[in-house]
Amino acid sequence: METPSNEAVDFRAEFLRVLRSRRSPEVPLVAECSKPVEDPVFQNDVPSTEALESCPKEDINDLKEMLKEENLHLHTEAAEQGRLPLLILSLKEKSEERRPAIVFMHGTNTNKEWLRPWLEAYASRGYVAIGLDSRYHGERAGSKTAYRDALISSWKNGDTMPFIFDTVWDLIKLAEYLTQREDIDPKRIGITGISLGGMHAWFAAAADTRYSVAVPLIGVQGFRWAIENDEWEARVNSIKPLFEEARIDMGKSEIDKEVVEKVWNRIAPGLASQFDSPNSLSVTAPRPLYILNGAKDPRCPLGGLVVPLERAHKAYDETASPGNFKFVAEEGVGHEVTSFMIKESSDWFDKFLKQGNITSY
Repeated sequence: METPSNEAVDFRAEFLRVLRSRRSPEVPLVAECSKPVEDPVFQNDVPSTEALESCPKEDINDLKEMLKEENLHLHTEAAEQGRLPLLILSLKEKSEERRPAIVFMHGTNTNKEWLRPWLEAYASRGYVAIGLDSRYHGERAGSKTAYRDALISSWKNGDTMPFIFDTVWDLIKLAEYLTQREDIDPKRIGITGISLGGMHAWFAAAADTRYSVAVPLIGVQGFRWAIENDEWEARVNSIKPLFEEARIDMGKSEIDKEVVEKVWNRIAPGLASQFDSPNSLSVTAPRPLYILNGAKDPRCPLGGLVVPLERAHKAYDETASPGNFKFVAEEGVGHEVTSFMIKESSDWFDKFLKQGNITSY
């Protein structure tokens, strides 16, 4: 593997410093058995799983009987939100050979149970498939407004980072746990996710080199560019109660770019500056990274990715791995995950994580 650039090393050190700045005491990395979730919490309407169900899978007649299911809680820090719920699916094979693993991240207001069709498809093909509840979602949501309430609390108190960053901390601890498992090849761990989950995958790959392949779906964007070019409204509207609260606190009659910038700086320090996509995509090189967006997605406007993509291509060229980076904006598609994206990400993971396809990156 190529030696990480000084830029990448410095980025990760500074990002980890910020993550630790609002962290409760660390605890031993312990995984405890839990029970399957009977009635998973959705904080909004349940999204369709049609695209997920299109994921390629092996034709196994009794697949559900052939799957091993693990329900776990991994302790990532001392605070209440430091119990990370995991749903892990794999084939009940007697082989002792270590397998590739992929972490799957859900979008806003859903949960790991929603990911089950995706997990089952990958497990059928020999992967260890891991779904988890991000902060204030699923088992970590005490109410139907848990995530919204956490965002507003972060704005008012500045003591947590529920938008992206706290879950990235969990993903760093999860990588530590997965590399210790006897059934997983520690050099073949991928990560993907949808929307908010795509942001989690993007930043986790930037922060932790143990994620050897990443495919963020409809999540990568330019936060600073959106502020400077008045293209922030669609992203803001996805979590609007937070920005309305900030607008009131700032004495504004409407949400404007000053409100947006102050909120990002407060709840996710550096998100719209040193950790934004112009700096966080390139540090993933030379590890394989495939970004899939919708060409008409107002939450991830293409104008905000011009500079980040240029820098990423340059970084992959400089690490002699241009084939390890790819970006596609699917024509005519807004903020939605499609069967095309699911198939493309599947092919990308197979290319780089399946035995015999590992390259020196």
